[in-house]
Amino acid sequence: MDLSTSQLLRFSTAGSVDDGKSTLIGRLLYDSKSIFEDQLEAIESTSLKKGHVGVDLALFTDGLRDEREQGITIDVAYRYFTTPKRKFIIADTPGHIQYTRNMVTGASTANVAIILIDARHGVIEQTKRHSYIASLLQIPHIIVCVNKMDLLDFKEERFNEIVEEYESILSKMMIKDVRFIPISALKGDNVVKRSEKMNWFQGAPLLHTLETLHISSDINKIDARFPVQTVIRPQREGFIDYRGYAGRIESGILRTGDEITVLPSGFKSKIKSIDVQRKELKEAFAPMSVSITLEDNIDISRGDMIVRADNQPRVEQEFDVMLCWLNNAIARPNAKYTIRHTTNEQKAMIKNVLYKMDINKLERNTEDKQINMNDICRVTIRTTKPLMIDEYRDNRFTGSMILVDEGTNETVAAGMIL
Repeated sequence: MDLSTSQLLRFSTAGSVDDGKSTLIGRLLYDSKSIFEDQLEAIESTSLKKGHVGVDLALFTDGLRDEREQGITIDVAYRYFTTPKRKFIIADTPGHIQYTRNMVTGASTANVAIILIDARHGVIEQTKRHSYIASLLQIPHIIVCVNKMDLLDFKEERFNEIVEEYESILSKMMIKDVRFIPISALKGDNVVKRSEKMNWFQGAPLLHTLETLHISSDINKIDARFPVQTVIRPQREGFIDYRGYAGRIESGILRTGDEITVLPSGFKSKIKSIDVQRKELKEAFAPMSVSITLEDNIDISRGDMIVRADNQPRVEQEFDVMLCWLNNAIARPNAKYTIRHTTNEQKAMIKNVLYKMDINKLERNTEDKQINMNDICRVTIRTTKPLMIDEYRDNRFTGSMILVDEGTNETVAAGMIL
């Protein structure tokens, strides 16, 4: 079980403008030899045209024309690379305040958040903002990379000051695992190889930390949740009576013979078989995609959820969420939106705004109830039909949802259920 869940690690990068996020990712790709020759030649040519000495590592992630021209990251850039020990998906997110929504998008599925701090500036407002969002998204592991140590002669004292400064803000957040690494993304110190100039640092370099980080326990293995995506009725020889419910196990473990409940109907049955690519399994676990058959014929359709009889989520029409508003237009009071939660889709409205978060001060604002782009706030949502929900801190998949504008079909908000 550990093998299948630890092969792939998703991590996001966050930091203020010019903290070196794109350069760090470029260094990881470059030093781990994860760049094709034609890509390398193109970047070398662009670097030469811009008058840079050597390769401009940031160009490996600046995929948009505007990013290349302005030298900043605007959208979330996804990059993939593999080492002998692990596969990685990187989400490089923007540092500007106006792109907070992009960070929420990029970090929502991450196992690890890498937060960069410029050694010259220390902990700033954007550091607090990004750390709070990482905490809100319940990212299990945070790696704080104190970058540009080469500009301060690799001084241990400065690194220790920043560690102490960062630890002082942790009390206001729910972050379980935090590690600190002093690096120079530009020079390559402590990124892929240990730095000879920072012998005082006894920890592992960044890549080794990412390769060895234990993430298999990050998945909820207790609460079995199987949202049904579709019903399979092959209607061909050998499968005339086959009625399978297909989807992805979002958490927990399901076994043949398990007593289950179908929600929201409440009907009970037992698992007859679990099928994957014409193979029958005795058990399956998150995040496997499977087809399940039951011993009884029950009316089940997309949006229903199969759970174990002795472990069920809440079935509710009204609940509180921490909402990040992603849209340019402000939220409209009591307006109808489409809510998408696992495979379920219903009509919903924002019934009440309880407070907005002042992320820079890490304080609640109960006076201002207008929700603008990039705002993070606690709201009460009412749906037309019940949803099968868990708290986000217990289950990141059944505890998350998005709101979609019915007119434009744009995703206007992402939320974490409380």
